[in-house]
Amino acid sequence: MPEPMRPTDFTAAGEPRPERIVRPRDAATLLLWRQSSRGLEVLMGVRSAGHRFMPSRLVFPGGRVDREDRTAPAASELHPHTRKSLELRAAPRLAHAIAVAAIRELQEETGLTLGQMKADRLQADLAPLRYLCRALTPAMSPVRFNARFLYAPADAATGTLAGSGELEHLAFYALGETPPHELAPITAKVLGEFRDLMELPEAERETRPLIWYQGRDTRRLERMR
Repeated sequence: MPEPMRPTDFTAAGEPRPERIVRPRDAATLLLWRQSSRGLEVLMGVRSAGHRFMPSRLVFPGGRVDREDRTAPAASELHPHTRKSLELRAAPRLAHAIAVAAIRELQEETGLTLGQMKADRLQADLAPLRYLCRALTPAMSPVRFNARFLYAPADAATGTLAGSGELEHLAFYALGETPPHELAPITAKVLGEFRDLMELPEAERETRPLIWYQGRDTRRLERMR
């Protein structure tokens, strides 16, 4: 079982705790998955040691939501259940921005695209995205995110896998195998949520309770409005 999260799971070793609680930024993360002879696989990479947040950890593509994501055009609309899940804790424009950010970060960090380029601008294909869960970085961390985890099938993406340098050792990692790189505890928790979800019949995946993680790996049910 993964150990509880510690400040060093998120930030560079030796960085002091903030004197005041840092306001979390909205962030989006995308689990791009596929089935192979090794079973269920998810695209992941290792953040370089120079990163402030989760250095040297095996992570999913993702990052913070930018202001431009709120008004970015999209090639398709969100699936109704995905939109409803995002809007449970986000205004409609922010929900759109979170979905766009997940796809934008995927392209920037891996070279793979969910969508199409028009006039050198990405128009994200939001339709394949599905909602997994949410996680709030612990209050004692000097860098905090309110991260939404989305997932999509790899066959919906186009392009050639080629990292930008933000993520090293980019590859599809089998969930049934021990990862060759260190995972932060929250990443291990999210992988477990995804594994459990994918074991459900597809028709039941949208009826499962929505989950979020708070503080030191505390798993909670989202309060429905």
